[in-house]
Amino acid sequence: MTERSTDHATFVVERTYDAAPSRVFGAWAEPAAKTRWFSGPEGSDQFEYELDFRIGGREISRVRMPGDSMYTYDAYYHDVVVDERIVYAYTMDRDETRISVSVATVEFEPAGSGTRLIFTEQDVFLDGHDKVEYREHGTKELLNSLDAALREVPTNAPAS
Repeated sequence: MTERSTDHATFVVERTYDAAPSRVFGAWAEPAAKTRWFSGPEGSDQFEYELDFRIGGREISRVRMPGDSMYTYDAYYHDVVVDERIVYAYTMDRDETRISVSVATVEFEPAGSGTRLIFTEQDVFLDGHDKVEYREHGTKELLNSLDAALREVPTNAPAS
């Protein structure tokens, strides 16, 4: 029989981007913009991606990682305040095994001509299948990818 356990954790990551809050928010809200930065690590294959960005909407990403594990991210949007805040809950599965349940808040604040983003995540990791260190590292990598995506398009250009 599998040993059952829960491990609760919270982490916060802050970043400042050289783009207006509306552009940074748009990079989360617009499917074409989000797919430029929200994907698996080098060598992974995206099998499915859907984004219905609205209160009550869902986001689903299925990625096959190097080594053949399939990860499924399934999010539900609970609160959206344009250019200011996003609150969502999501589950993460590895193959057929649920590895975590999380609540995330993304806050966007003006910082001069740019944006200060505050990402807060509260997690419960299930049965030892994942750890906060891994999740926080992955989140930091995604937020670095967001920065790179924002730099690809001039700051005065609309996010698409």
